[in-house]
Amino acid sequence: MMKKLPGDPVLMLGVVNTKLRDFYRDLDDLCDDMQVDKAEITKALKGIDYEYDRSRNQFI
Repeated sequence: MMKKLPGDPVLMLGVVNTKLRDFYRDLDDLCDDMQVDKAEITKALKGIDYEYDRSRNQFI
């Protein structure tokens, strides 16, 4: 997964939220399309106190 997304959680947050806003209807679509592990993304971003909000389609 980290080959397709930045390893730094803060940078990952920006990339993931931008992609969610511009290209994907939800986190599952992003993970399926980019072939990345949803659990790894959510774990990395939870480490900096961000969780996915489905209604906003972003990590907050």
